[in-house]
Amino acid sequence: MAAMPTLLIVHHTPSPSMQAMLEAMLAGARDEAIEGVEVVVRPALAASAVDVLAADGYLLGTPVNIGYMSGALKHFFDQIYYPCLDATAGRPYALYVHGNSDTTGAIRGVETIATGLKWKRLREPLSIVGEVDATAREACWELGAMAAAGLMDG
Repeated sequence: MAAMPTLLIVHHTPSPSMQAMLEAMLAGARDEAIEGVEVVVRPALAASAVDVLAADGYLLGTPVNIGYMSGALKHFFDQIYYPCLDATAGRPYALYVHGNSDTTGAIRGVETIATGLKWKRLREPLSIVGEVDATAREACWELGAMAAAGLMDG
């Protein structure tokens, strides 16, 4: 019997906006209609190469800090890049980002690293600027559900 596929959610959640986005992602990823997928959640400063190697897909979340991904998410990538470089090539990932004005630099930074890792982008990054309202939370729920459902067997 094959092991259950695992979705690893790596996040940096220092604000109420990022917390609301993470909670919506988790609700989507853990929806009862999605069966046979384990969802593992790790703060970016605690996630390790072991977590990445054990997962089948990734959902990454970061606020925009000074026009770039958070230092915590960058630290995560610094720690896992070489240990995971060849072993995780081709695995799917998705990204959600929150900023107060612009998310372009953070998205570009994550996508550059993910490209170097040879990860496959599942869809356009989810970029929320400003308030995390009901529409934004729904988009987060959909992203979480899509990322988990994409790992379901069959």
